[in-house]
Amino acid sequence: MSSHHIVREKQEPALIIANGEACSEELLGQLLEWSPFVLVLDHAIYRVLDLGIKIDAWLGDFDHRHDFEAVRERQHPLEIVHTPDQDKTDLEKAIEFLIERGFPAANIVWATGRRADHAITNMTNLVRYREQIRLVMFDNHSKIFPLAGTFEKWYTAGTPISLIPVGRVEGITTSGLKYNLHDETLTLGYRSGNSNEAAADGFVQIKAQQGDLLLMECWD
Repeated sequence: MSSHHIVREKQEPALIIANGEACSEELLGQLLEWSPFVLVLDHAIYRVLDLGIKIDAWLGDFDHRHDFEAVRERQHPLEIVHTPDQDKTDLEKAIEFLIERGFPAANIVWATGRRADHAITNMTNLVRYREQIRLVMFDNHSKIFPLAGTFEKWYTAGTPISLIPVGRVEGITTSGLKYNLHDETLTLGYRSGNSNEAAADGFVQIKAQQGDLLLMECWD
């Protein structure tokens, strides 16, 4: 797979490669093409090396033995970031690392699938950083991102859109959806906004007064 080093300034989102289920090479290639900085999490490094991807940094708690020099030789220059804090996931540490480096946005892949506990944690943790960095998580079936302020985007009719509350979200109002909400409440485990869709070609608007809401653009 070709190098990502086309854009070197922080004008495009950085890319975090986690260690869940791999996405298609086509999707990965699209994200790599415009990523100014690629950060790989812990054991995913070997899968990334097998794909021939050039990366910038490798981050993890490294609680299993690694041949760091061998990896560095294949990825020179490479920044190795040891983050032993066990109170945070590697993905959380990676997001905070990019915030500290001044990146305004990041895309995330390989963060869903495989272990359900990891996938749920990775998705729901997006909301805690919504005021600090723009995050979008991709897999072969969905694009997942937290609501920050009022969201508005043009969609074609029938585009699947799900609204997933992280906890309780109040005062949700939408327009342009097949099933609109009017100052309503969604609560994780009790009522969610799964499998809604754009009612027609045009703009969809979503806003919430209180709480953390994940938006998912989905496809089969």
